[in-house]
Amino acid sequence: MADDQPSLSGFSGKVRLFPLPNLVLFPHVLQPLHVFEPRYRQLMEDALDDDRMMALSLLLPGWEEDYHERPPVHPIVCIGKIVNEEKFPDGRYNLMLQGLCRARVERELKTDRLYRVAYVHLTPDVPIKLPRREAEVRRGLADHLGVWFANHPLALGQLKKLVHSPLPSGALCDIFSFALPLEADFKQMLLEETNVEQRVQNLIEHLQTKTPPEAEPDSTRKFPPEFSHN
Repeated sequence: MADDQPSLSGFSGKVRLFPLPNLVLFPHVLQPLHVFEPRYRQLMEDALDDDRMMALSLLLPGWEEDYHERPPVHPIVCIGKIVNEEKFPDGRYNLMLQGLCRARVERELKTDRLYRVAYVHLTPDVPIKLPRREAEVRRGLADHLGVWFANHPLALGQLKKLVHSPLPSGALCDIFSFALPLEADFKQMLLEETNVEQRVQNLIEHLQTKTPPEAEPDSTRKFPPEFSHN
């Protein structure tokens, strides 16, 4: 599956920004969010009245002193679409955001809104062209993740289903990059890499430097956590 271009048909390039300090969204996955700050309640109201879209962006280090203003963000973001929401009487929201596509922030706009708005340029994947190489990259990803999940039968079963699904390597890499317990700055690096083969290689090399998690005492607990196959 390619980045969700049909959902972005007619996209104007203008998107609401939702900066966060420790969360990186990827295409093809679902992320639950809780919105409570006034500026992001306003963002939600505007998004629900319009295209239901926002872009999650990772704050650059040093954001703490300027959090309530406009601290710098990484220029590569992930545009997501609100697929489900629940509004509470006090104005807070729970929502599910589906990652659609990578994008690069070109410039932020001056508006009368409490939240930030930017013009972005979509940056879709550069796929692996040769079917044989696609199969090799996919197999390498599955082999390394199989070792990582060897002590987690449920996760290993999910992995096998995904590997044998129609999803291309880029989507598989995004799903596991999102679900694995990786540092936010490394996830951001993976988000910024549009060359699928290089992105998969970066993930594999990083996993080789880490120790796979031990099995959970509760065998019914899933690792990695649930994620969208869309």
